Amino acid sequence: MWLGGRGWFGVLGRWCCDLRRPSFARTWSGFKGPMAETLSTQVGTAGGLRAPHQQNGDAGGDARVEPTPGSPKPAGQEVEPAPVGGEHPSAAAPGPGKRKKRRGATGERVVPPPKKRRTGVSFGDEHFAETSYYFEGGLRKVRPYYFDFRTYCKGRWVGHSLLHVFSTEFRAQPLAYYEAAVRAGRLHLNEKPVQDLNIVLKDNDFLRNTVHRHEPPVTAEPIRLLAENEDVVVVDKPSSIPVHPCGRFRHNTVIFILGKEHQLKELHPLHRLDRLTSGVLMFAKTAAVSERIHEQVRDRQLEKEYVCRVEGEFPTEEVTCKEPILVVSYKVGVCRVDTRGKPCETVFQRLSYNGQSSVVRCRPLTGRTHQIRVHLQFLGHPILNDPIYNSVAWGPSRGRGGRIPKTDEELLRDLVAEHQAKQSLDVLDLCEGDLSSGLTDSTVPSSELGKDSLEELAAAAQKMEEVAEAAPQKLDTIALAPEKAVETDVMNQEADPLCAECRLVRQDPLPKDLVMFLHALRYKGPGFEYFSPMPAWAQDDWQKD
Repeated sequence: MWLGGRGWFGVLGRWCCDLRRPSFARTWSGFKGPMAETLSTQVGTAGGLRAPHQQNGDAGGDARVEPTPGSPKPAGQEVEPAPVGGEHPSAAAPGPGKRKKRRGATGERVVPPPKKRRTGVSFGDEHFAETSYYFEGGLRKVRPYYFDFRTYCKGRWVGHSLLHVFSTEFRAQPLAYYEAAVRAGRLHLNEKPVQDLNIVLKDNDFLRNTVHRHEPPVTAEPIRLLAENEDVVVVDKPSSIPVHPCGRFRHNTVIFILGKEHQLKELHPLHRLDRLTSGVLMFAKTAAVSERIHEQVRDRQLEKEYVCRVEGEFPTEEVTCKEPILVVSYKVGVCRVDTRGKPCETVFQRLSYNGQSSVVRCRPLTGRTHQIRVHLQFLGHPILNDPIYNSVAWGPSRGRGGRIPKTDEELLRDLVAEHQAKQSLDVLDLCEGDLSSGLTDSTVPSSELGKDSLEELAAAAQKMEEVAEAAPQKLDTIALAPEKAVETDVMNQEADPLCAECRLVRQDPLPKDLVMFLHALRYKGPGFEYFSPMPAWAQDDWQKD
């Protein structure tokens, strides 16, 4: 059994997950400097905090690092000194023609300016030491651990209280939880503990939240090294493991496993593979090599070949699908064929047929999200065990020919309901906490999620009321000095009195349920070509269990 979900992480993880959406960039009046929703990469050293936290890193190549004041500066990072008295050091002596910034009226809270940070942050030993793995039942599991989420105040929050923001945007947890988090020292504003949720937010306010993080299990299959030279590392990625930290996954990712177990660090992913897709995965060792190969991708000099097993008897002749693909929801990660979508092209060729299913070679000539899976669904031959595009939620024809007898909102609702019943929301990169905020980018009201979901949230709120009363005393017994957090036995972090997920026990998935029959077989470019072995399910004599 594993302790699943992300609780508080699921709520505040949205502050960082906006980076996945095209609308993440926002212009705030009065803001100067980089604007990003960031994760923590450093351990705070200010004593007396009751919130256990560790050194944490950003997820993604263009994430940014925000060290805690007093902590050692990460290698390769240029961070300005912490402002003193709420004013940037350079503001003390304005240059000619520059007007000194107003410090605010007496008693008015002064917000420090944002610090400059460099892009291209990589993960180091301090991040890898946050927690550890263990293996059970054919699964790789991560021990729960403490983690800091960090974000600058969003434009729409300015002028509103923290209480208002939590009650309107982060409704997956009851207000009693946030009140308990304040008493426990888990919420920080501009690196000072929040004392009152009624505090009004301003431009450039910087929030840090310590959460107890749970990650879903992935397959225990090892990541095999296919090739390595001075420029690249090429691996055979197992199904179910994400490439880099995203959503609920951090340590159970290819980037972290390679760094922790193979000492392969500061890698640059050269292409994407869906979490459930296996096969050839390439990393550059330097930014220069990364840019060179990405340029080859833009010039379409890179050839990609996949293999999959699909429903039914695929045509023997070569089939080319050029249907445009539209993203239905970035949050859920669902696409469909639509004339409003982006142009796509995939070439298919059947390799074998066993009387029930076919093995098909796929050559995507464009690189849209879920392109192969969506085109196969449109052709009426979805991947045999595709949990999204071979679902009954698409209707009787399961999306064949683009026939979907429901609205996008109804489709998403039914997909979520199906995986919620199977306890497999991870397939959609969702957790229970995401459901109260809507499923489409236009936001579906939570009332459409169904009575059962609302009752679950109400029950969680009632339980949290009891936890909130006892939490401060319990937290005193597990608080860690920040500078000793990394050295502490990770076993001490596995239970947290404020974490609702710690009281949930979820059924482990079966290893075979973590495999989707889509495999990246070959990648070829100018001067290189890499192959991965054909998977067992692609053999001619394979039969479904």
